[in-house]
Amino acid sequence: MDPVVWRSLAADIVSLTGEHLVLVAVSSIIAICIGVGIGIAGTRHRRLRNVSITVANVLQTIPSLALFGFLLPIPVIGGIGQRTAIISLVLYSLLPILRNTIVGITTVDPALREASTAMGMTDRQLLTLVELPLAAPTILAGIRIAVVTNIGTAVIAAVIGGGGLGVLIFRGVASVDTTQILAGAVPAAVLALLADGTLGYLERRIGRL
Repeated sequence: MDPVVWRSLAADIVSLTGEHLVLVAVSSIIAICIGVGIGIAGTRHRRLRNVSITVANVLQTIPSLALFGFLLPIPVIGGIGQRTAIISLVLYSLLPILRNTIVGITTVDPALREASTAMGMTDRQLLTLVELPLAAPTILAGIRIAVVTNIGTAVIAAVIGGGGLGVLIFRGVASVDTTQILAGAVPAAVLALLADGTLGYLERRIGRL
């Protein structure tokens, strides 16, 4: 391949990797805030827990490309671009975070809850000083799944003008250019492996505390 073409491709890889990271980071942060928040509330209200898990399950069953398409015609949140892509990624990654938050908190040893309550702890203190620290590894495992999944799903954002490494993949598919396909797929795979390894390490460290 011509050196000029290589330099252009390298510049595209750097730029689109940056866009991909923005998509994943913003959507993951929003999903974590929503998922953990609703998950905590769900441990206190059974009906909210059942409804939220059901809704998240339904969203997870929708094919990612279809979910992107469903949001396009919706006023305010829809349209072409990163905004719609981020909203889609948030919705698609809620289930593992929400479910693991609920599981992590609800499986805390009841004896610890009783002992904490007997010591005069309020519900807020019980949550922040006992339940969340013990549930942290399980919650982080859900976040790990969501982030790694988000990295792969974000590739489809290119279809609706959201940018990211999917631009190279779809460009390569359209032109039957294996080099461009690999230029998009390999960095996405590396990002997923790095995220999985980093969050897995944090999960193990927290679990030992």
